[in-house]
Formats: sequence, C-alpha cells, structure tokens
Amino acid sequence: MVTYVSALLYGVGGLVVAGMALLVALQEKLVYVPVLPGLTKSYPITPARLRLTYEDVWLQSSDGVRLHAWFIKLLPNCRGPTLLFFQENAGNIAHRLEMVRIMIQRLQCNVFMLSYRGYGASEGYPSQHGITKDAQVALDHLYQRTDIDTSRIVVFGRSLGGAVGTVVTKNNPDKVAALLVENTFTSILDMAGVLLPFLKWFIGGSSSKGPKVLNFLVRSPWSTIDVIGEVKQPILFLSGLQDEMIPPSHMQMLYAKAAAHNRRSVFAEFPTGMHMDTWLAGGDHYWRTIQEFLQQHVQEKKDDESSNNDIDVGAK
Repeated sequence: MVTYVSALLYGVGGLVVAGMALLVALQEKLVYVPVLPGLTKSYPITPARLRLTYEDVWLQSSDGVRLHAWFIKLLPNCRGPTLLFFQENAGNIAHRLEMVRIMIQRLQCNVFMLSYRGYGASEGYPSQHGITKDAQVALDHLYQRTDIDTSRIVVFGRSLGGAVGTVVTKNNPDKVAALLVENTFTSILDMAGVLLPFLKWFIGGSSSKGPKVLNFLVRSPWSTIDVIGEVKQPILFLSGLQDEMIPPSHMQMLYAKAAAHNRRSVFAEFPTGMHMDTWLAGGDHYWRTIQEFLQQHVQEKKDDESSNNDIDVGAK
C-alpha cells in the first residue's frame, strides 16, 4: 500500500514538474504564434489585393522597436469611426483582410491594423509588456492624425487582441470612445488549465479556487478579468457560443465583471459562432449589432454643434 501511494505521489509530482518545464520553455510559443504552420512570417497579400485604399505606417514603440501597420480608409475624407484592430495570437494582419474588407463596408469606418512586435513586418519579439507598448504607440499615432475624427476612435480586439484592447482602453479614457471585445479569455492563467487540464490545480486567475502556486512562472498573464472592470467607456462583448478554443463562459465572466461597474456594457451572443468565424457565422445580425452599438455610443458630431461651440468660444 505504501509503495502504491508513493508511486502515485511521484506520478503527481512528475506531472507538476513536467507542467513547470512546459511553462518555462514553451509558454511564449503557445501564447504568441506569429507564423502559422507551413507559412512564412511575411504577409501573403496586402490590402491592394482586395482593392482597399491603404497606407503603410511605420511606428517606433517607446522601447525602440520598429512596428508596421496598415491604415485602411473607406474614403480619403471619411470622418466615420476609426477602428483600432488588435488581432488574435496566431498569424498576421494579412490573414484578417477579408473580414476587414467587409467591416469597412458594413460599418462605414476606417480600420487601423497593427502588427504586434514579432508579427508580420514588425521587428522584435512578442511579450505582454512589449505588446502593451505597441498598442499605446498605435493609439497615440491615430490620436495625432488630422484626417480622421479623433473623437470616434474605437478599439476592437479579438481573442488575445481583446486582452490587448482592454488594457489600452482602460489606460486612455480620453482617447478611446468605445471598446469591442470578441471571444476573449479571462486570463492566460485560466487558459493554462483549459489547454493542460491538470494545471488548473496549480495555475489560475483571480476567480480560481486552486492554490495558484505556479502563477509566478507565467510571463504573459494577460489578466483581462482584472482590468475590464476599470474600463469606463462603452463596451460591446461579442461571443461565439461554439468557440472551440476559449470557453464562452470566459466572455460571460468578463461581461459580468464589466457590467457591475459600467452600465454601458452590452453582451451579444451568436449561437453558431466559433473562435475565428463569429463574424462570418453571425452574418447580418453580427454587423447590425455593432452598427447599433456604434450609432448609440460613438455618435458623429453635428456641424451645427461645432458651429455653436465656435460661437461660444468667440463670445467669451
């Protein structure tokens, strides 16, 4: 009996050690996948292939990393909303161009697509600390532009991008008008237990009941659940109920946390939406949901309001 118990304990200990080794050695490769299997790091296409009017934008993050982005405009003088789009963890911005093409048409908006460091044509290596800097410099660039309505900048993040977008939105209440979050996790800490179930006893986010003794090993925790409640701007949660990668319950928990502090939180479900195709599976309902949200919370300034403001200022 003692021998059996000892063997069992050694087995459990071996699993813990193996889990620790995987976390230390492979976590960046699990969280950040700039190159999809069988493909190269470079862009397979550019917006020109889809006949989109775009601008190559080169930025420098605050720590000196050179970044690339595409700024795609509906029209040269479009004053509609400008969506700052943060992608998922795998592939590059070129793989999202078909979705962005439809987004521009349906929402009558501009889209700024940032390549995180280490992705696409951007230099460097991805990390939570670095990508947070990248998101900030992208937003700062948009806010300084004179060819868009800077009062209508909307952050849109999917999956990992939702975590990135939540942080930059929380940090910039004066620059971001609203936040869209799609199929995003509560935290990478919670996702560790989804990907490797035995780890849920040792790693977890703030809502986890486990001992969390291995949390210190996670270099990119992306704890969205701890940030979302601090976002003051309107938030739209877009949840695909057939998400095969991130349990839809994560989105429900994020919404509950936000709604407890922010009355301008909206939750929308799409019954057939999977992790990457909610926009496609949701069809017209998906785009109308976003349209209605933007119409309500990111309204265009009326010309007469601007004129009245100018008159008021001149009269003082």
